[in-house]
Amino acid sequence: MNHLLVKLLLLAAPALPFSCSADPDAQTDPPKATKPAAAAQDTTAGALKGYFLFPIQPGRPNLLAASMGELRPNHFHGGLDIKTNGGVDLPVYAAADGYISRMKQSSFGYGNVLYITHPNGLVTVYGHLNHFRGPVAQEMLRRQYEKRSYELELFFEPNQFPVKRGEVVALSGNTGGSAGPHLHWEVRDAKDRQLNPLQWGGFPEIQDHVAPTVVGAAVEPLSIDGRVQGRFEKRLFTPVGAPGAGFSVPDTIAAYGTVGLLLQAFDRFDNAWNKNGLYRVEVRVNGQPLYSHVINGIGFPEETRVVNQHIDYEYLMTSRRTFEKLWVDDGNDLSISRTGPTKGKLRVEAGQVYDVEMRLFDAYGNLTPLRMVLRGEQPAYWQTRAAAVRKPALRYDVLRNILRVTVDDSARQAPNLTLLRNGRQLQLRPSYTDQGRTVYLFDLRAGLPEFLRFPGLAADQRFDRVAAIPAGQEQLFANNLVNLVFAPRTNYDTLYLQTSFKDKTWTIQNPRTPIQQAMRVTLKPAGPVADKAHAAAYLIRGATASWAGGTWDGELLTFSTRNYGQFRILTDTIPPSARLISRAGGLVFKVSDNLSGLNRYELEINGRFRLLRFENKNATLFTERTDTLGPALRGPATLRLTDQAGNEKVIKLQL
Repeated sequence: MNHLLVKLLLLAAPALPFSCSADPDAQTDPPKATKPAAAAQDTTAGALKGYFLFPIQPGRPNLLAASMGELRPNHFHGGLDIKTNGGVDLPVYAAADGYISRMKQSSFGYGNVLYITHPNGLVTVYGHLNHFRGPVAQEMLRRQYEKRSYELELFFEPNQFPVKRGEVVALSGNTGGSAGPHLHWEVRDAKDRQLNPLQWGGFPEIQDHVAPTVVGAAVEPLSIDGRVQGRFEKRLFTPVGAPGAGFSVPDTIAAYGTVGLLLQAFDRFDNAWNKNGLYRVEVRVNGQPLYSHVINGIGFPEETRVVNQHIDYEYLMTSRRTFEKLWVDDGNDLSISRTGPTKGKLRVEAGQVYDVEMRLFDAYGNLTPLRMVLRGEQPAYWQTRAAAVRKPALRYDVLRNILRVTVDDSARQAPNLTLLRNGRQLQLRPSYTDQGRTVYLFDLRAGLPEFLRFPGLAADQRFDRVAAIPAGQEQLFANNLVNLVFAPRTNYDTLYLQTSFKDKTWTIQNPRTPIQQAMRVTLKPAGPVADKAHAAAYLIRGATASWAGGTWDGELLTFSTRNYGQFRILTDTIPPSARLISRAGGLVFKVSDNLSGLNRYELEINGRFRLLRFENKNATLFTERTDTLGPALRGPATLRLTDQAGNEKVIKLQL
């Protein structure tokens, strides 16, 4: 099932019956609790147990839609998603004494979000809110009218907006990038590291007696001599068993060389069906520790995107299944892992047996073991067993630093493969056969070939990787199609770059390759672009074009991106549009734009500015009843809309 749909369903699922009055501010006060000392500075696990009040319906059973550290697209989930009975406007309580240090209103990301700094230096974050409460809400509204903008971020001094533990600071919502109503709640330290609130003993509101569930395991060769079941490729296995009791891979796995272990698993809380992430994973081989990681804290934002190197990103993009690597891969500088000198990679020798135990824990200490056995088996080459005569066919791919070439050929003894570069030839002997096909392996760190030659093929096949781009330093690449500037942390590991231009489309690598830090791209159009004022770069994904922007310098267009894939220069000359769909209790406009997307919007009534709130996910602009500064919703009105390409639409209304 689509990940976004799953999240939408689980967030919308009701938790426990909840009765609320018509006035959200009239909710029952939270139960009284002992207030921590204002001068407390100890942030150890023991000192923090009970320090924070649960921010939604404290003292009552509740459910989580997501746990800390879950594996999300391009990030670790940074906190707890607390269910709100499938609705909005539940009171959100300050988790401890402190002061409101930061707040933001946005249609993206965390949406409406509030930050409270506490005396011990920790910060609690409350995201996807519907409304703020208290004096700070009026300050935000005042500043929005001052700036004539709904999208605004404010920072405050310690004595401006103090709050007490249990004080209502906001109402829960579904704003920003939320896929359903809930409260996103985080705890951060002074360095903005996102900390796991459950590491301090959990909260009585959330119960968990359910051990993790194993979905899949995999073994992947990591060295050129590595094999899993005789092949240089990742092999997947479906363990059998039950949560708590344990899982196992029934058959012994033949392997050789340096290999890595991978895991797909999830956890559940009591009375909830949605799948959550794991808290801790340990790996032992023949009783000796090999690898472990614990999700206690993730550096924000520098570490969170490294999730793309912690998982098998390419497999996720092709299969929609998320496997964690149980080793520290090149470019993975996360602080969550503990390993020995091999970084969690396992060296398998012929004739040896390796008893592997993975131990999966949730934050409440529930344990599920997973056991599998590897047997070292020396790789061997044997003749092909193809009975039918076949015309030779060649295909190749790049796995890490290894070029893997697979050839369909009916020859009983496979010939050598020839690699050509600058007029020089390298004869590559076959590495192994697989189902009548011959596989050749070559380490690209020795240099990139230009062509591949095989007996029986009509012509040499061009190798499509044009450069090796090392990670860890700024790198430049240029040809007659494109200029690329790679930042030191753009790539997690050496990138074997692909570029091409066809049908007015630039291909830069492929979307199965993750990016950490943005790269700068300069496109070189084949001919003049007529309307540069409205022309920009767009990322193409199937039939969808997403705005990437860019700045023109003569005939060159430069932009920054955190995506590999296909790009085109498109021209948007059609302004956005809007229609008034409701006047019940306020104005609601449905907005649309044909290509670049809405950028700015402004409403004036009787010549006076009136604040509008924008929700990107349902493309609506609307006024709010809590707005005490704007003009009444009567009289002549003007709505101005501007898209990313600079097209403006002016709509006249009589309210």
